[in-house]
Amino acid sequence: MHNHAAHSLCLTSAADPRIRAVSHTVRSATVVDFGVGTPGSLEAGLLLSRICLGDAAEVSIVAESFDLCSTDLAVLVRTDHPVLACLGSQYAGWPVAVGEFFAMGSGPMRMARGREDVLDHLGLAESPEVVGGVLECNEIPPPMVIDHIAEQCGVETKQLAIAVAPCGSIAGTVQVIARSVETALHKLHALSFDVRAIISAAGVAPLAPPAKPSDAIGGIGRTNDSILYGGRVTLWVDCDQEAVDEVGPSVPSGSSKDHGRPFASVFKEYDFDFYRVDPLLFSPAVVTIINRRSGISRRFGEIQSEILRQSFLS
Repeated sequence: MHNHAAHSLCLTSAADPRIRAVSHTVRSATVVDFGVGTPGSLEAGLLLSRICLGDAAEVSIVAESFDLCSTDLAVLVRTDHPVLACLGSQYAGWPVAVGEFFAMGSGPMRMARGREDVLDHLGLAESPEVVGGVLECNEIPPPMVIDHIAEQCGVETKQLAIAVAPCGSIAGTVQVIARSVETALHKLHALSFDVRAIISAAGVAPLAPPAKPSDAIGGIGRTNDSILYGGRVTLWVDCDQEAVDEVGPSVPSGSSKDHGRPFASVFKEYDFDFYRVDPLLFSPAVVTIINRRSGISRRFGEIQSEILRQSFLS
């Protein structure tokens, strides 16, 4: 039902005055603008995050202190369906490239497409009647992109609903920072930990100030720094304690050779190519793993407030 949930959220979002979204029809598909030609809103960011998660998680903005890193607000995510919500839906595993158009694709439309190794490995696939998803980009997708997504997902364009926002918009900032749990799960999966042992999860990361509209790299940098240097994730698992103790120290972002400076500078060093950045970097600053089977709680990593200050106040 996760594509159905995301599709429904897309269709109803433009009617909610709190969202400040604008609905378009492209090739008979519904495309909802959360921040391209509209300022969007915090409420739009929360809804956009839920669409990314297939409505299988709760997302909220909470008061939280991160040791004077210039913000007292944070994005909190919690789910009792972590694998489905985060790896099946939220992970931006679909690079949507058609002609000169490029966007990162998230949401349960990925499971309808079903062409990613992580989905195959975890048996995450859907054949829904309607499809919902999110594109992170700076423009409304043209007809050829809508045709491509519908074809890849095996539906007609009229069965498709897509939410769109740049990562530097208000809504886009919230939805990227809402990925704290997802980054922890993806890192664990990459480290060959059986993520199906994760029962529940919660994560919190500081709500970074959006960069100015013309500074796309600054926006990408701040939202990533929020998780890499300020994100705290707690996972409840049921597995052998040895599995936790073996993988735990490698999960936080501090295990990466690229850790220790604002992400914008790391990104620039690799000519703004995400795929050249050390993949071990993309994870929260702190991960706590509570093992239901052993009754043991382990905490790995630490917050880096000085790097957050450099990023948010620059």
